[in-house]
Amino acid sequence: MSEFDFIEKQYLGLNKMSLTRRMSLAIFCLVAYFWRENHDKAGELYFFIGIGIMVISILLLFILHFETKVKNGSIILDGLWTSRKIKIDTASIVTAKKVKYSKYFLNRAVYNLHLKGTIRFYTRGVDAVELIDKDGLGYLIGSQKAEELARVINNKLKK
Repeated sequence: MSEFDFIEKQYLGLNKMSLTRRMSLAIFCLVAYFWRENHDKAGELYFFIGIGIMVISILLLFILHFETKVKNGSIILDGLWTSRKIKIDTASIVTAKKVKYSKYFLNRAVYNLHLKGTIRFYTRGVDAVELIDKDGLGYLIGSQKAEELARVINNKLKK
């Protein structure tokens, strides 16, 4: 077995809310370009902005938002190069369960967001793992593999 019990990488460009916003803006620019080309012949700027937004969207598909690792009794959340690494000791965790991340269809990507007594980590998807520690502090970790992550953490809690 590898040195990590669980690894998951989540990429920033795959967040539905951001992707929808960027594609809507790019489509608007391209429609404006074609409309201006047929009416005024001065729409080149809209074309280049639309193409630029699409190129940025493609590049964001390769930018890591955060990585979740479970190793040696710790849950390690490592974000972008400017983010602080978060290490949660599984000995302080009381419960770990798979939950739905949010009732909304579009959610923004967050890393280490303290909101209503819960620390949130999310890039994309509908599922998350909710952790409650001995002090009552909650962690909500969005994951594409939430069931597997919850199972690995619960196995660590039983040891």
